[in-house]
Amino acid sequence: LCFVGPPGVGKTSVGKSIAESLGRPFYRFSLGGMRDEAEIKGHRRTYIGAQPGKLVQALKDVEVMNPVIMLDEIDKMGQSYQGDPASALLETLDPEQNVEFLDHYLDLRLDLSKVLFICTANTLDSIPGPLLDRMEVIRLSGYITEEKIAIAKRHLWPKQLEKAGVSKGSLAISDSALKALIDGYAREAGVRQLEKQLGKLVRKAVVKLIDEPKAVIKLGPKDLEASLGHPVFRNEQVLSGTGVITGLAWTSMGGATLPIEATRIHTLNRGFKLTGQLGDVMKESAEIAYSYVSSNLKSFGGDPKFFDEAFVHLHVPEGATPKDGPSAGVTMASALLSLARNQPPKKGVGMTGELTLTGHVLPIGGVREKVIAARRQKIFELILPEPNRGSFEELPDYLKEGITVHFAKRFADVAKILF
Repeated sequence: LCFVGPPGVGKTSVGKSIAESLGRPFYRFSLGGMRDEAEIKGHRRTYIGAQPGKLVQALKDVEVMNPVIMLDEIDKMGQSYQGDPASALLETLDPEQNVEFLDHYLDLRLDLSKVLFICTANTLDSIPGPLLDRMEVIRLSGYITEEKIAIAKRHLWPKQLEKAGVSKGSLAISDSALKALIDGYAREAGVRQLEKQLGKLVRKAVVKLIDEPKAVIKLGPKDLEASLGHPVFRNEQVLSGTGVITGLAWTSMGGATLPIEATRIHTLNRGFKLTGQLGDVMKESAEIAYSYVSSNLKSFGGDPKFFDEAFVHLHVPEGATPKDGPSAGVTMASALLSLARNQPPKKGVGMTGELTLTGHVLPIGGVREKVIAARRQKIFELILPEPNRGSFEELPDYLKEGITVHFAKRFADVAKILF
């Protein structure tokens, strides 16, 4: 199995729970930064300081042949002149080959076929294809606010109280305070930051309890600023106006909204300028959007000569954040069309989709993360590619609740909804 998801969503915890429920021993080792294949296959005995590989050591520690072994951070393996550990793992993870796994140190055939291997990764891009082929990928996406509140109440808060040795009766936190904490201080996809902030609140409360041991402290939304400082996240202003469109993006940290702005600088000559630290794929998407809108402007009700003498600047804030990927094609085309028609688009609409030169809207990835990001920004009307209909319908009902979704096959469908 390979669990893929943003940091802090509980990939390692799920692995531990699987081992507990199966009643098998659990052994975890991290592959992050590993560059030597001898870590997996062992050193030959002729070397000084030779020792068996990690897998043989794991079996020796757990004393059974069918443990659950977690290979953490499989996407962060390195490569060096000492060998390629990713290639060494091919034999380990293939049930056809690992029946006769050969460790160089033992020089004996070992049967690893009864071991349940669980790998974790943040992204799949850096995992070699043949290795990925041997794993069953399960995506774990980020949590929405309601899920985080439930996790905090059931697991994180009791854990922090126990760590600090505080009884439940002397320190409590309200649901509204938890919601304010998540919205203002811990908006990331996982719950690691949330756990840190809860720990900080508990430690600050313990100082008060030392002075007054019999006091009962109840934390509300107004008490957060005194302990945690000003909120890190403020309610983002959803930008609107002519030439401004809200897109939806997906990063290894979870989903995010991505405003795209287009403006005409002058009419002295034709030109197109891009800013916002865009990657090569995203620059190409912008060129495609520009070419498509320029050549089809008349059919969309704009002045066909608009781009002939307009120098257009397209910017994707925030400037310091690198961005890449093809899924903003539809968003960029919509921003350029809004500018050419000199008409602001419909408010409160978020969109995503790859655009082709003939106006077809192609599917994208990370639908769940993008829907979560839209909910967080209180955007309840979305435009998604038609081929992603199945991905959206598979989402749980509480994520889809209150959201209106339009599925677009061609860019003309997008334009109809916006203008």
